[in-house]
Amino acid sequence: MPIPKNYSSPTRLSAKKKAFNQLQRWIIDGTLEPGEKLYDSELAETLGISRTPIREAIQLLEVQGFIETFPGRETRITMIKKKDVLKLYPPLASLQALAADEASKIITLEQVETLKAVNQKYEEAIKNGQPFDAMTFDEHYHSFILKIADNPYIDRFSSTLQLHIRRFKYVFLKNDLTLKSDSVKEHAAIIKAFTDHNSKLAASVMSQNWLRPMNEVYHLLK
Repeated sequence: MPIPKNYSSPTRLSAKKKAFNQLQRWIIDGTLEPGEKLYDSELAETLGISRTPIREAIQLLEVQGFIETFPGRETRITMIKKKDVLKLYPPLASLQALAADEASKIITLEQVETLKAVNQKYEEAIKNGQPFDAMTFDEHYHSFILKIADNPYIDRFSSTLQLHIRRFKYVFLKNDLTLKSDSVKEHAAIIKAFTDHNSKLAASVMSQNWLRPMNEVYHLLK
């Protein structure tokens, strides 16, 4: 199993949290590949913790859909398939649209300015040919709207779906990852709807912002 040997242990985290965060990161960025088997003893040695928190972290990751276990046989990273793109984006678009609807009713001018600043950095990253930086700013933009909406249920389920989509982009697209200015314009339209407290328009554009790239990602996947 190609676990990095130069792993640096984070501080001030419980063993379970440390194991969960690191395994999730390795799964999303493709360090641990789809279908790869996991051995808790090897992971425990690499992360410098006991096997119990490793097993607890694996259970949490199984709930998120990143790991599948077969009692008495094996534990492995879940496979990801091209057709899953068409299953992930629509529910995420609905959740994000609902968040936009709720956020538009309570958003402040200061929060609007924050979104403008993040969208500006997103646009600059696209123009400078920095796709992964752009992806990070895009995620910050949507995460901030989830924070404004202040609905932990929307936040929790939406965040998990976003992690799976990020995994698609890392594992399948890699250097082929492209981001278009269409998304920047949609972000700006959402911000304008927020400024006008137009919840219906904010929700509609937000849904479009997720469903439009669905087909683009689907056709880019190998």
